[in-house]
Amino acid sequence: MTSPASPADLSAWGAPQQPRGAALLTDPLLNKGTAFTERERDVLGLRGLLPPRVFTLDEQVQRSLAAVHRKPDSLEKYIYLTNLQNRNEVLFYRLVMDNIEEMVPLIYTPTVGQACLEYGAIYRRPRGLFLSLRDRGHLADILSQWPHQVRLIVVTDGERILGLGDLGALGMGIPVGKLSLYTACAGVHPSYTLPITLDVGTDNQELLEGPAYIGLRRKRARGEEYDSFIEELVQAVSMVFPKALLQWEDFGNTNAFRLLTQYRSRLLSFNDDIQGTAAVALAGVIAGLRLTGGTLRDQRLLFLGAGEAGTGIADLYVEAARSEGLNEAEARARCWFVDSKGLVVKAREADLAHHKLPYAHDHPFIATLDEAVRTLKPTALIGVSGMPQTFTQPIVEQMAAFNPRPMVFALSNPTSKAECTAEQAYQWSDGRAIFASGSPFAEVEFKGRRHVPGQGNNIYIFPGVGLGALAAESREVTDAMFLAAARTLAGMVAQGDLELGRVYPALTQIREVSLRIATAVAEEAHAKGLAQAARPDDLMADIRARMFRPVYREYA
Repeated sequence: MTSPASPADLSAWGAPQQPRGAALLTDPLLNKGTAFTERERDVLGLRGLLPPRVFTLDEQVQRSLAAVHRKPDSLEKYIYLTNLQNRNEVLFYRLVMDNIEEMVPLIYTPTVGQACLEYGAIYRRPRGLFLSLRDRGHLADILSQWPHQVRLIVVTDGERILGLGDLGALGMGIPVGKLSLYTACAGVHPSYTLPITLDVGTDNQELLEGPAYIGLRRKRARGEEYDSFIEELVQAVSMVFPKALLQWEDFGNTNAFRLLTQYRSRLLSFNDDIQGTAAVALAGVIAGLRLTGGTLRDQRLLFLGAGEAGTGIADLYVEAARSEGLNEAEARARCWFVDSKGLVVKAREADLAHHKLPYAHDHPFIATLDEAVRTLKPTALIGVSGMPQTFTQPIVEQMAAFNPRPMVFALSNPTSKAECTAEQAYQWSDGRAIFASGSPFAEVEFKGRRHVPGQGNNIYIFPGVGLGALAAESREVTDAMFLAAARTLAGMVAQGDLELGRVYPALTQIREVSLRIATAVAEEAHAKGLAQAARPDDLMADIRARMFRPVYREYA
């Protein structure tokens, strides 16, 4: 992957000539705001357009951080940060990277969920592309008008935004937020990124009737109309941006699995909800084994929720367990699912979606999660249901009754959808639970001991996977790459993390986490003959050198 990593090289932006004056100040990739020096203001025609005092980047960061702190709530902070990103990307990313633990929950989960719900009201300036059914036949032309050479696309059709459901065109906050994390956490240059929302309608009647809805006022397209639109998108991306990686994001279950299966070998792509969630959850289980003892092949996983995330985790677990000596049937037998109708078993095969069938076991039907926990006695309980407070006190107490250290992963996003809170998990298990969640929870003091819950967020996985695939110019993103990412992440959990009950590294290490995962993914691509780029002598050093650093270029 070639990268315009040096902000000092204007040609990296593809600009035929250097913009000046007001035009320069409106380009977020080039604008330095009050950091333009006296000489730069003279040479670039900026006199009078800026306040007279010259600030350093460090001073701008502190001023921006203070502005964030003055905002009354998380949504207002999100709006401020979005506006900052739209006017000065270097400053935005420096602020985020210097304050990563504080900023990530503001630019992504949990705040992005509320931002999507309010997207029509807080919309200020376009970022990315809205491609609607009205644009059929012209998608390649529209992509060709994008001003930068794109290497990374995150696309959603808005049908399953986090745990919030069908938000249609309001889902744009998701690809925008994910790509911000690619840059902040893995150093993918912002000029390489393109957020896309596919507006194919919405089945959310409240949105269709609302005066502020920004999308098409029609029911969601299905069948041939939908499929031909997706096919046109894939063909357009392949033609206009042939080296781009496309990440499918927040598609509904009816489309997510089949689109991944249909296009993963035709277009460099992956589905983060299926594969990224799988890797981060599996990493938590692997790290948790250092506290519980035992092996991966000996675990029994019980999932609440049998959609993209749950079956994705199970599929990756199967791959990992097979590498430890189980055959596929034995590995699948270690994974059990409770969906909205009860335990997934063979007797229900007629009413089960295709992706659930491999986990429909020959077992008497069980109607409730509580009974399933009592009967199956899982070592890990994994919530991916989007149903809050479903891990009740009796359920967690049962988990603790037959597990000295029960794994309780409440992974549904945003925070309001979590199956239980960290405090509940620790209190109901007498402080013995190994807890992880999708959105952040504060640390808990229980019986004189400090517990720091791990955030099993995909942020630990997808930025590094994407970076590694791009660096190797891989032809495909494989399941083996996500397994390598999971093992790499689990290996970065320090003993100090485990002593606090945390099965993920601190978020402050995210750039190093992404670098190591990218290296592991690129190694897998080279080892399996999927890499189209030549392998450098020092793969990690080569990838590190390509990572974007938020520093200002010098103009004069």
